[in-house]
Amino acid sequence: MYEELLEDIAQQNGLREVNTYTKLAAGLGAILLCLLSTSFVAPLFIAVVLTLTLFIMARIDPGTYGKIFVAPVLFALLGVSVIILLAGGEGAFWSWRPLPWLSLSITRESINQGLFVFFRVLGGMSALIFIALTTPMTDLFVVMRRARFPEEVLDLAMIIYRTIFVIMAQLVLVYQAQLMRLGYSSFRESVRSCATLCGSVFIASWEAGEDLIRAMEARCYEGKFAVLGEGRPIGLPSAMAVLSFLVVSAAIVVTTRQITLI
Repeated sequence: MYEELLEDIAQQNGLREVNTYTKLAAGLGAILLCLLSTSFVAPLFIAVVLTLTLFIMARIDPGTYGKIFVAPVLFALLGVSVIILLAGGEGAFWSWRPLPWLSLSITRESINQGLFVFFRVLGGMSALIFIALTTPMTDLFVVMRRARFPEEVLDLAMIIYRTIFVIMAQLVLVYQAQLMRLGYSSFRESVRSCATLCGSVFIASWEAGEDLIRAMEARCYEGKFAVLGEGRPIGLPSAMAVLSFLVVSAAIVVTTRQITLI
C-alpha cells in the first residue's frame, strides 16, 4: 500500500477535527483496560466499539482496515496456537508427546487462556489502530512537546518521520519506472531491478539528509525544531462519548472477571 499511507488516512478521516487529547484518551484508555481485563468480554467489546467508530464516524474503508489488521491477527493466531498446545491443564481433550521433554496437549484451561490472549490482542490492536487512523503524527508531536518529552527524542522522531516520506516517494517513483520498462519480467531482471531500487533509495535518503542539514544551517538551527500543529478545543459531545465508553468498558472489566468462553 504505497500510495495510501496511514498519514493520508489520518489527515482525511471523519474525526480529524476532534481534539487530539480526546482521541488519545479513548485509545490509550482502551489499551489500559484491555491489559487490566481478566476475561475476553471487555477486549471484545472494545474491539467492536472502536471498529464500528472507525467505520461509521471516521469513515474508514473496511478493506483498508482489514489490510492493516491482517498481520497482527496472523501473529496473534500463531501465538495462541503455541499457548493452547503448551499451556497444559487438567482433563486433556488431546495430548501427544513427540519427544521425551516435549508434551503437547489441548485442555479446557489452555483453550480459554489462548482465546483470552487473542481477544486481548484484538482489543489492544483496535485501540492502537484507532489512534493511528484518526490522529496525524503532526498532532502527536504537539502533544509530545506539551508533555515535556526530551527535545532530542522529539527532534529525532521528527527527522525519522520526514525521512520515511522521502524514502517512500523515491521508492514508488523508481519502482513504477522499473515496471514501465519491464524490470520485473523475469527472475534475473527482478533481482537486478531490486538491487537498483535499493541503491537508488539509499542514495536518495543520503542526499535528503544532506539537504536537511543545509536547510537547518541556513535557518540558524539551534537544537530545537518548530512543531507545527493545530490546537482544537475539547468538544463536550466527544468528551462525554469517550468518558461513557471508558466507564462502560471499565464496568465490563469488573463484572466479567470470572467469565470464560469454554
